[in-house]
Amino acid sequence: MSTEAWLEGPLEGVPKLLMPAAHALVQARRELHDAAQSVGQDELWQRPGGAAAVGFHLLHIAGAIDRLLTYARGEQLNDAQRDALRAETQPQPNATASELLAAVDAAIERALDVIRSTPDSQLLEPRAVGRKQLPTNVIGLLFHIAEHTARHTGQTIATSKVVRASAREASEVAP
Repeated sequence: MSTEAWLEGPLEGVPKLLMPAAHALVQARRELHDAAQSVGQDELWQRPGGAAAVGFHLLHIAGAIDRLLTYARGEQLNDAQRDALRAETQPQPNATASELLAAVDAAIERALDVIRSTPDSQLLEPRAVGRKQLPTNVIGLLFHIAEHTARHTGQTIATSKVVRASAREASEVAP
């Protein structure tokens, strides 16, 4: 068992106040790779018991990071981002786990770049989220990126275990 990211010391260039968020993103990336790479292509979009598919979680993590970074910059979503949000709910059977993980990796790296480049003096700057312009600030958004990613990582791990176990059970029963 490897050491968790938060126990491996500071990440280069990450401000101390944002280190927990950066560590959470690094840990999520590791765990997502372990979980998603163990799922076969035919299992990627399975929804055991109606749960969201592994593929959905990967798409959603990448998309949510992009959207939350937009808000952190003080901007609102554009039409392409809103279209991508709607598309996340639809299975993409031609997308491979490797392709989805590449999108997650790129999104996490963008988030880490923002974390590294955000000065402490900007953390409490107000930001507005969504059409209702709900109030938050930069640090709230950066920590929500990490928290939201960690939450969906846990769901990805659980779902991948269920679909792999179901596949094993099915192969053991098959004549």
